Parts: sequence; C-alpha cells; structure tokens
Amino acid sequence: MARINTNVQSLVAQRVLGTNNQGLAQALERLSTGLRINRGKDDPAGIIASENLRAEQKSLSQAVANADRADQVLNIAEGGLQEVSSLLTELQGLLTASGSEAGLSKEEKNANQLQVDSILQTIDRVAGATNFQGIKLLNGNYDFQTSGINATNLTDTKVNAAKFSGSSLNVNVAVTRSAQQAGLFLSLGGATIDLSSANAQLVVELGGTKGSREFSFSSGTSITAIRDAINQFSDVTGVTATTSGGGIKLVSEGFGDNEFVSVKSSNSGGLNTASSGIYALSSTNFDAANTTELVDFSAASNPVRDSGQDIRGTINGVVATGEGNNLSLATDFLDVSVTLGTTASRTLGAVGGTGSSTFTITGGGANFQLASRVDINGQVSIGIQDVAARKLGNTSAGFVSSLASGKANNVVDGDLNDAQKVIGEAIKQVSGLRGRIGAFQKNTVGATIRSLGVNIENTAAAQSVIRDADFAAETANLTRSQILASASTNILGLANSQPQSALQLLG
Repeated sequence: MARINTNVQSLVAQRVLGTNNQGLAQALERLSTGLRINRGKDDPAGIIASENLRAEQKSLSQAVANADRADQVLNIAEGGLQEVSSLLTELQGLLTASGSEAGLSKEEKNANQLQVDSILQTIDRVAGATNFQGIKLLNGNYDFQTSGINATNLTDTKVNAAKFSGSSLNVNVAVTRSAQQAGLFLSLGGATIDLSSANAQLVVELGGTKGSREFSFSSGTSITAIRDAINQFSDVTGVTATTSGGGIKLVSEGFGDNEFVSVKSSNSGGLNTASSGIYALSSTNFDAANTTELVDFSAASNPVRDSGQDIRGTINGVVATGEGNNLSLATDFLDVSVTLGTTASRTLGAVGGTGSSTFTITGGGANFQLASRVDINGQVSIGIQDVAARKLGNTSAGFVSSLASGKANNVVDGDLNDAQKVIGEAIKQVSGLRGRIGAFQKNTVGATIRSLGVNIENTAAAQSVIRDADFAAETANLTRSQILASASTNILGLANSQPQSALQLLG
C-alpha cells in the first residue's frame, strides 16, 4: 500500500529519533556536569534526599569551623592564665622571702612590697587585656551571671557550665546529710584548772590534719589562757579552741571526712576526775558536749579521736558530690560548685536563697555551637571566671588584692599566714580553671572535630551515591545513544524517500 498524505514510517522514525536524541543529550549533560541529578525531573525523590544531605554537609563543615574557632579562643585565654599563674608563683616566693624576719631590712621588705604591688597591677592588666577580636576573655565577660544568692547560706558559688533554653535557670540545692567538723570537748572543772599540787602539770597532745602539738599547763591556769595557747598554734595543728562553760571546745578548721581532732594526755597532773574529762560533741547539736564522758585525762594515754563528716545533697534533684561543706555537680547541662555556710551545711532540707530557688543563673558563659543542628543539644558552654586580683581567692581565705600596700595581708606589716592561704587558694583556682579549659579543648572540642570529620565524610559519600554520575554507565549510554541517533537519522531519511515510489504509478 502506498500513501502520500500520511507517512506513518516517517512519523515513527521522527519519534524514535527524538527519543534517542533526548537520551544522547542526557548522557552528554551528565558526563559534562558529573552529576546524575541536574534537575528535579531527573530523580524527584533523589533530589530531595540529595539537597538534605548537602545542607547537612554544609552545617557539619561550619560546625568544624566553629570548633576550630572555639579552640583558638580558648588558646588565647590559656595564654593569659599561664601568665597569671606565673605571677602568682612569684608572689609565693616574695611571701616566703618576706617571712624571714632576721637579716631582712625594712627597706628590703618595702622593695618586696613594691614587687607585690607591681604583680597585682600586672594580674589586673592581663585580666583586662586578654581578648579575642576585642572580646575580653579573663575579666568575667564569659563568667555566668547569677542572682538570688543568700551569702549566709552559700559562701562561694561557681558555675563552670550551664545550658538552658529559656532566659534563666533555677538551681535548687538540698542537703540530705549534714557536713560536720571534727570536735571534742575538754571539761576542766571550772574557770581554772585545779591540779594535785602547785608543781603538777597537765600535759596534753592535740592533733589535727595539719599536725600535732604538745601543751603543758600548770595548776591555776585559766581556761582562756589554755584557749589562747592552743589557738596560737592553729596553723600548725588545724585545730581551734573556744571556751564553753568550764572547759574547752576543740574543733577542726575544716569540714569533712578527712578532718579530725585527737587528744592524748601523757600526764593528768592529778586533775579532778569527778568534774573533768574528754567528751564527744552532741550528734544533734555541735555546739554542745555529749553528756557521756569518753575518757578521763588520766586514762587518755591513747589518743581520743573524732572525725568530721562530708556533706551529702542534691542539686536540681541530681545526687551531687559532697566534700567537706562543698557540693558539686558536673553534667552535660549543668556544672556547678557551691560552698555552704556553717548553719546551712548542718541543716537538712532545701537551701534557701532570696527567691523561690537557692539561686538563679541568668546568663553568661562562653557558648559554642558544635553540632549541625542549632538547638540546646548541639551547644556546649564553659564559664571563664574573672581573674583580677580582687576576684582570685574566696570568701573564707580572702582575696589576692589584700596583699596590696596598706591592706591586711601586705608583706611589710601584714598577716603573712593569711597571705599564704590566699595565694594558695588563688593558685589552686587558676590551675583549676586552666585544667577545665584544657579538658574542654581536649575532650569536647577535639573529640567534636574528629567526630564531625567522620560525619562529613559519610554524608558526602551518601550524597555522592545519590547525585553523582556513574561515568562508566554514562559513557556506555552515550555510545548507545550516539549509535541509535545515527541509525534513527538514516531510517528517517529512508522513510521520507519512500513516498516517492508512488510517482512510478503515475507513469
């Protein structure tokens, strides 16, 4: 059958040629771009998955950059803290030098004080000058801000890290077991001791965590004189004495299981046993002696000892670590340490503040985004306290600024024993901060960078499987499409020429 108006074979050849040309164009596009998916119609489901993975990969790469930036910020802070630590060590040496009275002229002491003042000024300058892009790091700018603290209940509060989604975080502290000092009561029978003779001696050895000291008292010595003699060596023994009724109350300077008070009598001097002896303190009232005597002085040839007790409690319902009268909690969302006052540490139950909670964290801290998703789980925080001289130390020991000229702990005429305690606490404080920053860099920032690097590799691999072109397959498709397009073109030419054979029928 020969038709002229409708060339069906030509139409078929045109359709097939168009299809083959589309295949050829697609193969050329994929090979030129290297992508299997260049537009949504190439793979609608695949492009959704691919774009999600691309966004995740970009976020992961930025999180790595954030972690690198965090490491740089903390390196600068560490450099400043290292210098402050060296300056505190210099202060320690100057204190020791000034403690040698003999052979040290007043001019030399004044020269030492000039060095102390210069060091204090330098500490303040380092604290105020250490910065990253103008953001000061060691002046308390990255310390956590708190409110509602009752200074009687909490003598010291340190927030090392905190994460919260709202504008503030309430912190509730509760005591489940009281903190106790070690303590004993020496009943001496009255305002003065009455021994068997004027030449008799009451000889006792007192011991504590710092050491021990032997004391000898003659008949007629007042209990106030005994108290003063014991307190004169408190720095040696770690035991302080107060008068109470007709006796002496001995207590350890600190709280906790490691604290103790021991009393040993090597000579009772004939002290009246009916009205004297060694007593424990009441378990329910630390300010009073137990009514049952532990031992007479004449029988105390072996040390009578009492130990303190560590506090136990919770912070925001989580069991905290107790040491002495200090409670601390370290979790991913809250890292805080509080030192309770004497009354608060001995009182079971919630520790009150000036509001409904013990205290409130209202902001602050150095917060870093170290995950691809911007939410509280992807953030980490660290508090960097102010290391100015007026802030180094604590409430009980004092602060480094007290070593300045004219202050209570200056090296010319101040209390060097207290100055030693202040510097020791400041060195511990700065070294602790350096340790926290170092641990944060190593275990948080460093581990995050390594983990994110693996995630980026796996995300890129998953995206490649979905989106990238397989060159082996695409070159095969290209060759096939080229052959088919060529064949289709030839066939179309034949199909177009076939109607001409109808002219032969016209003669």
